[in-house]
Amino acid sequence: MALMVAVLFAVLLQGYVSLASDPDPVRDFCLANTDSATNIPCKNSSDATVEDFIFSGIKSHGKFSETGLASIPVNVNNFPGLNTLGMSLVRADFEAGGVNVPHFHPRATEVAYVLEGKIYSGFVDTQNKVFAKVLEKGEVMVFPKGLVHFQMNVGDKPATIVGSFNSENPGSMKIPTAVFGCGIKEELLEKAFGLKGKDISKVRKKFLSC
Repeated sequence: MALMVAVLFAVLLQGYVSLASDPDPVRDFCLANTDSATNIPCKNSSDATVEDFIFSGIKSHGKFSETGLASIPVNVNNFPGLNTLGMSLVRADFEAGGVNVPHFHPRATEVAYVLEGKIYSGFVDTQNKVFAKVLEKGEVMVFPKGLVHFQMNVGDKPATIVGSFNSENPGSMKIPTAVFGCGIKEELLEKAFGLKGKDISKVRKKFLSC
């Protein structure tokens, strides 16, 4: 009996020690190693330069889509200096009337700051309640992790937003593309949306990208 108690105590103590350990990185930085010939996750720190910690790709807007949105992500995939740091950015530019379609980030909360323009911005919670408002220059809105959110330029001039994430690779799932563009059976979509097959086919033509 005493042995069982001692073993149980040791297991519980080990669990406590594990939970009490420092969750932060144990090194100054870990530049993502892009050399596919090696399995070493971090670039040798002695080879690091200041350029590894600078990204210049959002000085100007990207290419605009059919919805009037141009977005440039700044995450670990194009900025290795973010590796293990738990954060990333996106620059989003909107033409007048431009839309960032309903989407969500499975791995991060987003904080969006309006640099220029007037943006109708909001999200939907799990009770299907919509939290939305027109934001103006200098205002900030937060989109909780995993919740569907959206943005639209309601001004008559271009608008720009910078979004920050608490993940080096937040991911992004656009609802229209995920539902209509990736091969879900048409019969299911007909029943889900109360639409006829020809209507579903018409919508799918716009989103076939998978």
